[in-house]
Amino acid sequence: MKKALAAEFSKLLSLPTIWIAVAVGILVAPVIAGIRSFQELSEITKGVQTAVEYPIGFEELGFGVMGVIIVGIIAISSEYFTESEESGGGGRQMTTSLTAIPSRIRFLLSKATAVATVSAILAIIAITLTMIVVQFILVEHAPALEITDISRLIGVVCYWVLTALMAFGITILTRHAALPLAVLILNNSVVTVTYLLTRITPLANYLPDMAGIRMFVEIKDAGSTLTPLGGGVVMAAWVTALLIFGTITFCRRDV
Repeated sequence: MKKALAAEFSKLLSLPTIWIAVAVGILVAPVIAGIRSFQELSEITKGVQTAVEYPIGFEELGFGVMGVIIVGIIAISSEYFTESEESGGGGRQMTTSLTAIPSRIRFLLSKATAVATVSAILAIIAITLTMIVVQFILVEHAPALEITDISRLIGVVCYWVLTALMAFGITILTRHAALPLAVLILNNSVVTVTYLLTRITPLANYLPDMAGIRMFVEIKDAGSTLTPLGGGVVMAAWVTALLIFGTITFCRRDV
């Protein structure tokens, strides 16, 4: 298992796209938080408001999750790329990978562990940079982090890891990056479709992203009483079910 895990870490970190994912994951949240902080500081300077009434940075970390979505997707979709001529050409990386690790369950478990670990590290770095940016710009105007905020920051890490694994699970089923990338990135950036659905039915609050984001963002007008812990449990259940279904499908079909 150790060799398989080491191989998956090495394979994941050798992909050129991984550095795009790293850049997105690390930079998106601090940049957006910085822009928002400057806007808040401008309002305070003009006398429009006297202080920042809510912590800045948490909502922005919800956008930074796009980086780990890419990590989860490319971890499995890259296996379906055609190998280069130097590697023999013609075949897909998946064939080589399963020759090295015949157990498909162990193969997916190693990949999922690598995805989760990289995503957790990116989340921690993004959290640190985002909070530093907010405190640096707003100085004394920024609300100090409280003990309760620590649990919210842990929620951010959990949300990033679960989102990456969700992207990973969807890609196991599709075998291609285009569909999960388009759907998940769009839903987490330009148009939050699942949030719009909560305006139609309260059941949409139990969709994985809407439930999971409650671990660190308070949503007052979505018609749900889900707690941060409850939201995390709901999202974890979705992701677990998706990974189980994906694993069964992967083990039963041809490469």
